Amino acid sequence: MKILLDECTPRVVQKRLPSLAISTVQERGWTGIKNGELLALAEEHFDVLITSDQNLRHQQQLAGRRLAVVVLPSNQVPVVVRLLDEIEAVLGRIQPGALVELQVPERP
Repeated sequence: MKILLDECTPRVVQKRLPSLAISTVQERGWTGIKNGELLALAEEHFDVLITSDQNLRHQQQLAGRRLAVVVLPSNQVPVVVRLLDEIEAVLGRIQPGALVELQVPERP
């Protein structure tokens, strides 16, 4: 499974989940590309897009795509770090075209 991190998503996901094939928008040279074009490019090269863009599903047509999308509730590193286990679990079971929106985890 090939995973793309949107430019608004902290790279801690890539660094803390090294067993997964995760690339970033920045590494691909796609920084600044608008969501519609980014989704089309991502769908050609990746299986999953991880983003913290809360408006993506309202602004873009996601139905009928092969690309699965995981939406994080925040781009704040401490929040994302607390979600890493859940992100990894979701990636292990996500299906093509799925949209999964994660919630802010409760504090331990």
